[in-house]
This record gives sequence, C-alpha cells and structure tokens, in this order.
Amino acid sequence: MKRVLFIFLLVAVGYLNTYAQSSPSWLRYSTISPDGKTIVFTYKGDLYKVPATGGSAMPLTFHEAHDFMPVFSNDGKTIAFASDRFGNFDIFTIPLDGGQAKRLTYHSVNEYPYEFSNDDKSVLFGGVRMDVASNRTFPTGSQPELYKVPIVGGKVTQLLGMPAEEVKLSKDGLKLIYQDKKGGENVWRKHHTSAIARDIWVWDMQANTHKKITSFNGEDRTPIFTDNEKAMYYLSEESGSFNIHKIALENTAQSQQITTFKKHPVRFLSSSNDGVLCFGYDGDIYTLKANGKPEKVAITIAVDNKSNNDKVVPVTGGARDMAVSPNGKEVAFIFRGEVFVNSVEGGITKRITNTPEQERNVSFSPDGKTLLYASERDNAWEILETKKLKDDEPYFYVATLLNETPIISNEKENYQPSYSPDGKEIAFIENRMTLKIYNKASKQTRTILTDNELFSMRDNDQYFQWSPDGKWMLFDYSLPGIASGEVGLVATNGKGKVTNITESGFGDDRAKWIMGGKAMIWQSNRDGLKSVAQSGNRQTDIYAMFFTQDAFDKFKLSKEDASLLKEMDDIKNKVDTTKKVPKKDTISNVTFDWEGLTQR
Repeated sequence: MKRVLFIFLLVAVGYLNTYAQSSPSWLRYSTISPDGKTIVFTYKGDLYKVPATGGSAMPLTFHEAHDFMPVFSNDGKTIAFASDRFGNFDIFTIPLDGGQAKRLTYHSVNEYPYEFSNDDKSVLFGGVRMDVASNRTFPTGSQPELYKVPIVGGKVTQLLGMPAEEVKLSKDGLKLIYQDKKGGENVWRKHHTSAIARDIWVWDMQANTHKKITSFNGEDRTPIFTDNEKAMYYLSEESGSFNIHKIALENTAQSQQITTFKKHPVRFLSSSNDGVLCFGYDGDIYTLKANGKPEKVAITIAVDNKSNNDKVVPVTGGARDMAVSPNGKEVAFIFRGEVFVNSVEGGITKRITNTPEQERNVSFSPDGKTLLYASERDNAWEILETKKLKDDEPYFYVATLLNETPIISNEKENYQPSYSPDGKEIAFIENRMTLKIYNKASKQTRTILTDNELFSMRDNDQYFQWSPDGKWMLFDYSLPGIASGEVGLVATNGKGKVTNITESGFGDDRAKWIMGGKAMIWQSNRDGLKSVAQSGNRQTDIYAMFFTQDAFDKFKLSKEDASLLKEMDDIKNKVDTTKKVPKKDTISNVTFDWEGLTQR
C-alpha cells in the first residue's frame, strides 16, 4: 500500500512539474478560425495553433524573427501574419496545416495584416507607405494607409489614404468597419482619454461615405460584425478597463457591455462564423459563446527553446546616451539598459552596472571621477552615482572596485540627471514635467521649471543645458497653448523669470552654449520645410545667437582683423612670467545684452 502511494505521489509530482513547465502564460494575438474549431496565437515570437477547446498547441512557425498578428482566411486554410524576418515587419502567409511561409510585401516600412478579402485572393493590411495629396492631413509621415496585396504576391493597391486599422469586411464586400487613428499614442496605454482616442467607423465603399459608430471620449477598438451585420462587437474602456461591448450600427445611442473584467484589459478580439468570441485576458486565452460565460482555454506547449538561455551579445549597434569623459580618453554609453565604459584607444570595455532594471542618461562628472545615471530601481526611476574606489586606477575601463550610491531616491520618477559645471549640483527631471536642481552638499532641491514651461509626451523627452558658469539654463520651452516650441532661458537659482529668447512662432529647440557662454546654436524650421498646422514633416537649419554685441561684432570680423585683434589683446594682457600670479577661474560670468538679442 505504501509503495503504491509512493508511486502515485511521484507520478503526481511529475505531472505537476510538467504542467507548470508546459502551461505558459502571456499568449497574445489570439484569433479563432471561421469554423470555430482552431485558435492561432503568438507565443515567444512564434505562431501556434490549438483546438478551441484547449489542449497541446503546435507551432506553425519556428523562426528567430518575431512572428505575430495572425489572421485567418475565410476558408480557414491560410494564416496571414506579420514578421520582421527581413528587418521590418512584412506580410507573410502560411498554411494552417504548416509549411513554408510566403512573403507578400517588400516595403521598408512596417506592415500589419487585418483581414482577407471575401474571395481569399488578397490580404488587407496597414502601413505608412504613401500619403495621398488630396487628404486634408497630407503630409502625415506617421499615419498609416490601408492596402491590399494578392496572396500570390504582386502589385499592392491602396484602398484608403487615411488611417483605418483592425478592418473587417461585410459579407457582400461593400462595407468595412475599422478603428481610426487620429494621432500618435502608445497602443498599450490604459484609460487614455483625449482628442486622438480611437473610435470605430463604417465605410460604405459604394457611396464612399464614412459613418462614426462610437462616441465615447476614451478608447474604442477592434470591431467585429455580428447579428447579420446589423451590429458589432468591439473593445471599449467605457466600462473602466477594456471589455467587450456590443452596439447596433443604426441605433448607436446605447451600447451593451458583454464582459465584466475589472483588473486587466481584454485584448485581441475575434469571432467565428457562428458567433463564438475569442479574446485575450491577463496573458491567457478565453472563448465566449452567445449568452454564455467566458471560458479559459487550457493550453499546454511542449517545445524546446530556440536558443540558449545565456548568450554573448556582440555590441554592433544600438548603443545610446553616449558621453565622453572630460579628458577625452573614455566613452560611457548605455547598451541593452546597462552602463558601459570604453577606452577611446585600445578598445577595452568595462561593464559598470549589472541589474535587471534599466539604466539610462549616463554622463561623467566634471572631474571625470564619477559616473551619473538614472535607473528604474524599486519600481521608480532614481538617480545614482558610481565612483572608482582606487586612486591608482585612473580610468573606469580598468577599475577593479566601484561603488554605486543612490543620490535621489523617492517615490517619484527622477531621470535625465546633469552635473553643474563645478559638479556641486545636479539638474534632473521629476515626473516628466518638472526641472529641479539638487545640491549635493545641503542635499536640498529647488524647483526651476514646472508644467507651466515644460510639456512631455513620453519619458526622457525634455532638453536642457547648463551655462558654462552654472548660473543659467537653456531649455526647450513649451509655451501653453502653442504647439511649436521655443528656446527658453532661466536662472538656475530658482528666482528668475523665464525668458523666450527665440520668439519665432515656429519650432526652435536643442540649444547649446558656444564660445564660453557668449552665444548659442540651435535648430529651427522657421525658414525650412514646415507645416504651419504642425501636422507634417519639418526641415530644420542650424542658427546662432550672440548674447552680447561685443561677441557679435568679433564674430563678424574678417580673418585678418580677427588675427590683428588677437595680437593686440596679447600685447595688452602681457605679464611678467617670472612673477607668481594667483590662479583664477577661467570661466567668465555669462552676460546678456537684451536689446536687439533676437537680431544677433
């Protein structure tokens, strides 16, 4: 009896281990076949198929590239999907029973499949290929258009010159429902409400008219025809988190909530011909029959890894946030979220950080003895320093002992740190739209700029630079109510007013101090290609502004006059080299001649 029980326990433990290892989570981009018998989804960058009732999933693709966004043909025999096998995402097809994938598109932009034509001879897809000059938003380099391509390959045809995503065709092929795209926004952002939140429309292709179906001021996405195409299912955040809703196409005043998930959003909605819904929730796949309850699809995957868990990654590109040491002998950079330092001569590289969190914004202290950077530790961005501990090791790339110290660590998001010229203070961004300065001696901070002067669309998009004397800051100035930016100037003591020193009304940004603080250079589109409505591409030129009349006058001198003036200054300033002269700070105070500033 004991032996039987022991064997039973071994079998049970083995089963549980196998189940835990082969029952994965984070199954994405699920779609159900037209006959409702098969589900195809993406897992770890490959496509898998599984019975809609659950079971062991079989791989359809097994490629080192990323394959995702599967779409069933109407006969259920073919899958269209996107893959970056040749650099960017192109459209491919593969038989449901497996086989060789066929490439359909060859453009250099990313393209994503949405639907097969009713005769299964074409795939409808979206991509930022070619703007239409007659479109009122022309030119829009970031907005996609709708296309179709034959499944045998060949000429691509544009169907719509405006953004239309997640499209679904009516059975007669005369109508098409889609989600719009009014502007740029992270597709995974939750609870987004703004003027560019997505809505759902119907395009009557015969009449060439578009009818808006949803009016919620948040996100409405992923429409699917139902009830003989008199209504549609779709995903909406109207109920809080993304859930499945239903709305009539003629009477759009009231929608019906179908699912009631609370904690996480519902994603990847699809439907079989008989109305069985398939969707993703919290990394798992669910199905929902009419008038039923959501049922989780139990899926197991038993495949080996495509590569080793650990591998050596060559640094052949992708380095960012590079900074050169003050002596010019070292370069610090970020690669795959870690800090590295490389010798300029000799090719020696030293890894500085080794954390599961991301690091960025690396720079050297003015004396070159300390590295400064931001890191996402303890669920928040904080600012840290790393110093060499041995004085006889002059460079980071040969340092054997390093010490990392948190400088600014709290519940707020702190990043983009920058040393003052004397290294005694650190400017940084707090919560995306506040510029603060931290004094290392007193450990106190003061606020320099707020959301009255700064605007952010994403992390890490602010720009500012200390003056050589540390008393001023140039920054990208976002004036309230104005889309184009200007170059702003503000005192670093936190007491001065903000000054707009470009005043062009066009895009002015990325200002840098030059000539020891006597002038600046910056980029502007005031004279180049531009869209006055700020909706298209822009062409920038480099400009200079001189802060004093004296600096401007000297800049305009001919080569001969400038050489003569230098000789005269050398004679005037000549001193007895045998006498000891007290060492003076070579950095002069930055001054401004405000009158006529924008004309210099």
